[in-house]
Amino acid sequence: MLLYTVFVIALAAESMTAALAAGRRNMDWFGVCVLGSVTALGGGTTRDVLLGHYPLVWVEQPALLLVTTAAALFTIAVARVMEKLRMIFLLLDAVGLVVFTIVGCNVAMEMGQPVLIVIVAGMITGCVGGVLRDILCNDVPLLFSGELYATVSAITACIYFFGQQWGLPAELVMIVAMVIGFTLRTLAIVFKIEMPRFVYVPVRGDQSSKR
Repeated sequence: MLLYTVFVIALAAESMTAALAAGRRNMDWFGVCVLGSVTALGGGTTRDVLLGHYPLVWVEQPALLLVTTAAALFTIAVARVMEKLRMIFLLLDAVGLVVFTIVGCNVAMEMGQPVLIVIVAGMITGCVGGVLRDILCNDVPLLFSGELYATVSAITACIYFFGQQWGLPAELVMIVAMVIGFTLRTLAIVFKIEMPRFVYVPVRGDQSSKR
């Protein structure tokens, strides 16, 4: 029950952050709602399609579409004060990352998938929604721009999976995984910790640059 409650809150938060991105690109209200819903539900949808897990979560629970749409429309109404709450939304986004990761792991574990697929399913659920948002906004996804995001998701998934494999209480493992994942993501935001970047500048006369 706790996980589901936090999951719904995280869906709303993800939809609101996506709505702000839509507003910065002058999208109409329909575009705002679509971008909000795709961002919030896209990771879980991609996971379910890849794993053959049906019905999709928002098909089974249509109320989730109402949550994401309502959150996006609410953002239009209060957009003027949203920038003042930027840090709060970054923290809510961190909560969403770890919660979505755990939900994705649960789905894969219930299907009896091996450890690697469980971890990947968690990462897809946690990260792909943001990638879809950036692609629809014609941006390079933040996930590929140095953000310490997928790594946090992978660590969260590993803690959650192996904690359960070791026979620890499920709720305790969930809370520990959420706390550690949230803490890591928050530290990355506050101290601007990023993944190493690969910067390649072709030298003059490099044949590969002429292709």
